[in-house]
Amino acid sequence: MRTKSLKKNKINVVTLGCSKNVYDSEVLMGQLKANNKEVAHEEEGNIVVINTCGFIANAKEESVNTILEYVQKKEVGEVDKVFVTGCLSERYKPDLQKEIPNVDEYFGTSDLPNLLKALGADYKHELIGERLTTTPKNYAYLKIAEGCDRPCSFCAIPLMRGKHKSKPIEELVAESEKLAAKGVKELILIAQDLTYYGLDLYKKRNLGELLQKLVKVEGIEWIRLHYAFPTGFPMDVLEIMKKEPKVCNYIDIPLQHISDAILKSMRRGTTYAKTTKLLHDFRAAVPDMTIRTTLIVGYPGETEEDFGILRDWVKEMRFERLGCFTYSHEENTHAYNLVDDVPEDVKQQRANEIMEIQSQISWELNQEKIGKTFRCIIDRKEGNHFVGRTEFDSPDVDNEVLIDATKYYVKIGDFTNIKITEASDFDLYGEPSKV
Repeated sequence: MRTKSLKKNKINVVTLGCSKNVYDSEVLMGQLKANNKEVAHEEEGNIVVINTCGFIANAKEESVNTILEYVQKKEVGEVDKVFVTGCLSERYKPDLQKEIPNVDEYFGTSDLPNLLKALGADYKHELIGERLTTTPKNYAYLKIAEGCDRPCSFCAIPLMRGKHKSKPIEELVAESEKLAAKGVKELILIAQDLTYYGLDLYKKRNLGELLQKLVKVEGIEWIRLHYAFPTGFPMDVLEIMKKEPKVCNYIDIPLQHISDAILKSMRRGTTYAKTTKLLHDFRAAVPDMTIRTTLIVGYPGETEEDFGILRDWVKEMRFERLGCFTYSHEENTHAYNLVDDVPEDVKQQRANEIMEIQSQISWELNQEKIGKTFRCIIDRKEGNHFVGRTEFDSPDVDNEVLIDATKYYVKIGDFTNIKITEASDFDLYGEPSKV
């Protein structure tokens, strides 16, 4: 017989998906803590909130499996309540309610006050910028906008996150000051589209002004830019990056493809020539800049010729960082009207080919770092190594710098000069340097 738990309610927040979901979970946890609720992130708790991802097939599958796992725990009495929020819930709420009815309640991406109410808490407006961070203490994500106005054919994000909505500069500065007071040294700016920041509030692309205000926040030493869009990029940002040491010489700019035929079908609003010129302009303005991009292979109608154009361009551009995904046919997107005509094995083969090319490029670029000294932030200790990053590397997705903890000691959360002694395709090895 199932027995109701007598222990004090503890809310376990489980986060799936991207850094924007991490941020949302941290805001939720900050609100719960302010309501004197006991809250944990991905630990044991008798009340579970699952913050889901609904972006592509793999992410949706992981979200559904996680919901089923906790529903099963509820059925055997290991947890008392299961709530589901986030993108999957926003996109498929009626289906989920029908297929997995044993979830206590489903909430969308903008349902935070209602979710808090269900958890016995009140939404506190005065807590803007307050979060319970779940990342290592030295860095935090700063979400500068929500939603997206771009018409990309393959993307379901506007369905789940709505229209682009920038946060006011003063609000972001206040949030950054609170993070710095807690020991955060690196801000990772995130949005569906950094390029669009400010157009709704200030009637101009205002990322540059935001950066100029954020660099004045005492205690913040690195500011990193994630998820810019290639059309309409505010070029004044490059001048700020070059002149301002706090702004990392790094940008994440998902380009998706380069064949003109595919770009047109994807509704990206750019061309091979424009995109290539933009990247050359980036590198001319900030010569030691690291560019991270993301590509999609196997999009409907992608021919061998289209893929060949992409492959040759990847070789030519020599991106410092690159990730490659296979196309996922997502309902209610514009591309869903097209025939998903590239077989799965061909999609995977193309993705593997791109990543093999990138692995070689990354290895060659990393060999050039041997003997050089870089200022690194130390994120954590793992096994026999301290794990750090240069300004050219973002957490979880880029190169890591490994320092032998049996020989050397470095302080977690601090900046340390590390001399690179060895390099593989995606990792660097080094030792502390007095330089």
